[in-house]
Amino acid sequence: MRNSSGEERVEGAVTLGLLAAWALHDLEELATVPGWWRRNLPALRERYPAVPEAVWRRAGSVDGREFAVAVGAMAAVVAAASVAGRLTGGRSAAYQTALTAFGLHGLVHLGQAGLVRGYTPGSATSPLIVVPFTLWARRRLRRAGVLRATRPRDLAVGLGFAGAATVAAHGVARRLTGG
Repeated sequence: MRNSSGEERVEGAVTLGLLAAWALHDLEELATVPGWWRRNLPALRERYPAVPEAVWRRAGSVDGREFAVAVGAMAAVVAAASVAGRLTGGRSAAYQTALTAFGLHGLVHLGQAGLVRGYTPGSATSPLIVVPFTLWARRRLRRAGVLRATRPRDLAVGLGFAGAATVAAHGVARRLTGG
C-alpha cells in the first residue's frame, strides 16, 4: 500500500512483527539455554581458558526460572520498541535501533555456533527467523522512505543496545528471583 507521497506505508507486520519474530526466537532459547549450559560448560571452560572464571560461574548459575524472568524483562523492551515503531510508522529511532540490534544479535548467535563448532541456543532460529525478518523489515522501511541511513556507529549502538538490554534484563531477573 502506498501513501500520498507515493512511498509504501509501513504496516504492522514490519513493526509489531519484530516482537513476534523475537518471541519465536526466544522460545528456542527458553527451551534450550539452561540444559545447554549444564551440558557444555565444562568443555567450554577447557576450550577457552582465557575467559575469566567469574564469567563461567555466572553463566552456570542461571537457572531456568531466572532465565525465563530475564526473557520476560526483555519482552517488555522489545514490545516497547515495536509499539514505538508502530505508532511512528517505523520512524522511531528506538524501533530502528532495536531492529538493528535484533539482526546483529542473530549474527552473534551464528558466530557463537561457529566458535563452539556446533549448536548454541538461538542458532537454529537466527538464520531462519532473526536475520531474514530483519532484512525484510529493513527493506520495507527503506521502500517506505523511513529507514535511517546505517553508519558503522549505528551498528555499534545496536550491539550496545542489545548488550545493555540483556545485562539489565538479567539484573532484573536475578533481583526478582533472589538468584
